Amino acid sequence: MQYFWNIRYIRNVKTILQTKRIRPAAALAAYLCLLSAAIAQPLHSTQIDSLVERSRRTFNVPGIAVGVVKDGRLIHAKGYGVANLETGRKVDEHTLFGVASNSKAFTTAAISMLVDEGKMGWDDKVVDHIPGFRLYDPYVTESFSVRDLVTHRSGLGLGAGDLMMWPDGSDFTRADIIQNLRHLKPVSAFRTKYDYDNLLYIVAGEVVAKVSGMPWEEFIEQRIMKPLGFRNSAASLNRVKDKNNMIRPHVPVDGKIKVVDIDWSETANAAGGIWSSVSDFSRWTILQLNGGRYGDSLHKRLFSEEMHLEMWSAQTIIPAYTRPPYQTHFAAYGLGWFLSDVKGYKQVTHTGGLAGIVTQHVLLPEIGLGIIVLTNQQSGAAFSAISNTIKDGYLGIHGQDWVKTYGEYERQDFAEADSVRKKVAKEVEAQKNKYKNGFDVSPYLGTYRDAWFGDIVLSMKNGKPWVASKRSPRLSGELLPYNAQTLVARWTDRSMDADAFLIFTVDRNGKPSGFKMEAISPLTDFSFDFQDLDLLRVQD
Repeated sequence: MQYFWNIRYIRNVKTILQTKRIRPAAALAAYLCLLSAAIAQPLHSTQIDSLVERSRRTFNVPGIAVGVVKDGRLIHAKGYGVANLETGRKVDEHTLFGVASNSKAFTTAAISMLVDEGKMGWDDKVVDHIPGFRLYDPYVTESFSVRDLVTHRSGLGLGAGDLMMWPDGSDFTRADIIQNLRHLKPVSAFRTKYDYDNLLYIVAGEVVAKVSGMPWEEFIEQRIMKPLGFRNSAASLNRVKDKNNMIRPHVPVDGKIKVVDIDWSETANAAGGIWSSVSDFSRWTILQLNGGRYGDSLHKRLFSEEMHLEMWSAQTIIPAYTRPPYQTHFAAYGLGWFLSDVKGYKQVTHTGGLAGIVTQHVLLPEIGLGIIVLTNQQSGAAFSAISNTIKDGYLGIHGQDWVKTYGEYERQDFAEADSVRKKVAKEVEAQKNKYKNGFDVSPYLGTYRDAWFGDIVLSMKNGKPWVASKRSPRLSGELLPYNAQTLVARWTDRSMDADAFLIFTVDRNGKPSGFKMEAISPLTDFSFDFQDLDLLRVQD
């Protein structure tokens, strides 16, 4: 039936083109529009069901929720699999997931609302709102605007300073994080390069709090979630009222999927703290596709059309590569959103990732399409395969098996990471065998201090060489030999997949005077920003 429907539309196009009363440009536009409609074959709900279940099996994801919005309506909202492997509770459209960095667009919406109210401006200097704000370069500090906080162009490296809030359990407060920003050295010139950042969104949340007179979490719930009619979402994990229907994260550990605790610091809520469901989040999607309008007749506004366009305007250029099937020609970061073109349409999107939880939000505003994919395992391949396949149906793209494609990518990534780990483990074992009485770690023992992260102590624990961060207790584990100037930290918490090299420098007497760190696995999350540490010995 679909084939004959398409043929009928193409015949109608020919009639339009043969009508002299229609100008050629208008006729061509009508032709392209109808041809697109003729080719597009959106997935129906049972096809989405099959797609998601195939993705769950391929990428070993316990639970997924998918929402599809089209032309202002939620046309598909469903949960798949289980929220928690230990309990077996099913996922449904109301199951709460941590949306992680999809929270960033709520932060920029909050600022937009305050700009609309005349209480602040996007180009206000941050120091005018947060007097204690300082970066490494005094010029950058004085020039740094609110806009700079949310556009990933600060000059800091990827995930710089994230160890202050990742993994969860550290004692860094928001005040500590703001205080310590001044110690993070830039890796590029100010406003010249894109490098994804979380800490500056924490500062942006504090700006919202200062200007509005209420905590960021309260603003998001009262000024955004409540008007839109969110039912059970919350601006942070601690504010979720009913935790019965929410997921637990799952991560691969030694080849098996394991349930882990939720890993998120409440200090970073403005960067990634929101918990929501596809049912609630679809209201946010509809608001965005309507340019900030909401309500039964769209007579209410959360933010102005001007602010809507500002958030969806390119602020920081990102390298783009023209590849089939989307032929993307540009990529940029707006205000809380990634921007690009796919098959000639503007795409507005963001992803989010916590340990054991990854999510994606995709908008194609010109065709009124929104896609929400929430998962409780950290395979980004799963959400990409699902959202791309749904998107392709509306774009008329056929023959691309995204589950297979991303499955191959993931296998290659895992194989590469496994090869690196095995190579390191082999060298560690060889080093152990060199020393009949055990590796002499004594020259390395002592307390080492980093300006923004604090102390890391190398000591003996239960007869084993041990490394432990004083301020981030989960960064604790056994020290292993690697070579004359490098040790390996094998963290006790194996779910983190973040073992690291400790690379030492020595003084003129050959005594270790400090060390830098480097993640071993190429799959280690970038928020383990070991490379930004510069630890100097302060005590033997």
